[in-house]
Parts: sequence; structure tokens; C-alpha cells
Amino acid sequence: QVQLVESGGGLVQAGGSLRLSCATSEGTFSRYTMGWFRQAPGKEREFVAAITWSAGITPYADSVKGRFTISRDNAKNTSYLQMNNLKPEDTANYYCAASASTMGVRYAARYDYWGQGTQVTVSS
Repeated sequence: QVQLVESGGGLVQAGGSLRLSCATSEGTFSRYTMGWFRQAPGKEREFVAAITWSAGITPYADSVKGRFTISRDNAKNTSYLQMNNLKPEDTANYYCAASASTMGVRYAARYDYWGQGTQVTVSS
């Protein structure tokens, strides 16, 4: 069982930045594709970004492309989501997830493990 713990959420003004972290004690972290999803109240969970084990593939949702950057440090068993130029519509609970696959990583169903989420609120 892989346990994922997110941190770094909070309240920020529009145009500001936050960096989310997703840490795991799992020694095989480097084998997993790591993804970030978000869910706003009354909306479905949506894909934000993903990064394969070698960081060779990093797809992004169109809504965050150019503003968010996903990365990972396999030595620290941690993935990151740097969020710049935040907008009120980015307000949501952000979840990290781990997948044993490198295919279909935009889809939540491909992920095997999920964190509890961290809240990001962007004020206008």
C-alpha cells in the first residue's frame, strides 16, 4: 500500500503562486507515474498534470499549461506542482495520485493510490 501525503495548499490572491508537494515513504516511488488532479465543489475531479517515472513525459491540462509545472525528486520520494499566476477558477481540493502505468495518465481510473488532498483557494 502506497501512502501519499500532500502539503502546500492555502489561500492566495489571484496572480500569486503556491507549490504543492506529494510525499511518500514508498521505496518504489520512482517506478510510479505521479499525477495531480483537482476537484472544486459541485464539479467532477479533473486532471491537472502528470509526470512519468523518468520525467520524460509531462502532460498538462490546457487550463493550466504555461502556468503550472510538475516535477519529481525520486531521491526524496516526492513530486511537486508549482502553480504560478493563480486564478480564482483554480480554487479546488488538489489530490496527488500514483499510477503503475505510463498510459492514459490523464484518467483518474488509471491511478492506483490517492492522497487525502490539500485545499487551494485563490481570491480575486
